[in-house]
Amino acid sequence: MARNTYLKEHLSFTQAEVKLLSEEAADGSGKKTLYMEGICIQGDKRNANERIYPAHEIAKAVQTITEQLRTGHSVLGEVDHPDDLKINLDRVSHMIDKMWMNGADGYGKLKILPTPMGELVKTMLDSGVKLGVSSRGSGNVNDHNGHVSDFEIVTVDVVAQPSAPDAYPTAIYEGLLNMKHGHKLFEMAKEAGQDNKVQRYLKGEVMKLIKELKI
Repeated sequence: MARNTYLKEHLSFTQAEVKLLSEEAADGSGKKTLYMEGICIQGDKRNANERIYPAHEIAKAVQTITEQLRTGHSVLGEVDHPDDLKINLDRVSHMIDKMWMNGADGYGKLKILPTPMGELVKTMLDSGVKLGVSSRGSGNVNDHNGHVSDFEIVTVDVVAQPSAPDAYPTAIYEGLLNMKHGHKLFEMAKEAGQDNKVQRYLKGEVMKLIKELKI
């Protein structure tokens, strides 16, 4: 028996084989954009959630995302795990630049945006924090064997890597806003832009966040 399910599949920085890419803007401004590239969802193997995504199901979902991008749609992603399929604009940190198949796995290239959460993600990555990725979508899960059918990817989110293998990722967003001076740091990220002085201060404050959250 199959049931339609909201599906989130987390991959650590290492599992996703994340590569960080820095590319200069095409307009000659000298500005650089940071990208995360790697595996977004693994196929043809039983994952930590006891689910198996057949490669052909992932391929169809990747093709749908590719078609959305080709027709001019922006596929936005967030920091950490929302509880539904809705995109919350205040949590957006990146957008999907492209997706493709490599063997049974779905790969993606995520463009880090100059939003408040994007600036925080960039600062964490620049500081050596190993952030992972998590696909977010829906599909029918066979209760008997865990096989997923009618799979659709809504987006790919950026998540904190758990400190222990069985630990659920610490929520960066909620942790930030609950920490001391967290709201101040969030507001500062809005103003970071290309201001090197603000960026240096933001980096120091984010390092404090990292220590508090034990990321």
